[in-house]
Amino acid sequence: MPTLEMLREALPEYAKDLKLNLQSLLGETSLSAAQRYGVALASAAAARQPELVVALRQEAQSQAGPETVEDALAATAIMGMTNVFYRFRHMVGKESYAALPARLRMNRIAKPAGSKLDFELFCLAVSAINACEACVRAHEKTCLEQGLTETQINDAIRIAATIHGLAAVLVASAQEEYP
Repeated sequence: MPTLEMLREALPEYAKDLKLNLQSLLGETSLSAAQRYGVALASAAAARQPELVVALRQEAQSQAGPETVEDALAATAIMGMTNVFYRFRHMVGKESYAALPARLRMNRIAKPAGSKLDFELFCLAVSAINACEACVRAHEKTCLEQGLTETQINDAIRIAATIHGLAAVLVASAQEEYP
């Protein structure tokens, strides 16, 4: 199984900026270790890159603990569902759909394994990757209300963006390896 460092070192030269960003963003930022690694793992899962998920799951487990791993993956699962649903409603723009109940279970948001604030941050990162404007707005608002700063939210989205870029590079690299 590849480690995060193995993946980082194997990146092609054209991805040097991503390699440097990954190193600095997972180091000291305005976010706790649980927030950094939870956002990174949730982002890798949202980007659907198996090697990156495995490597970040190992890192998150050692740096932040099992609750962070569980919550990051749960946030990805829930947002995988809700981002599609609410993005559809936003794109269609009909009041008639907005008046209908969602009837989608989202109990985990209220009862995460770890910090509720961290779970919201993981949901925000995944929603940004999945481009769900309604969910991004809702989770950003909740994160601010629960005490995060705009700098912390910005750092989380920088991590999500970097992980998403790395996932794309890893897919392209695999295609070069196996044409």
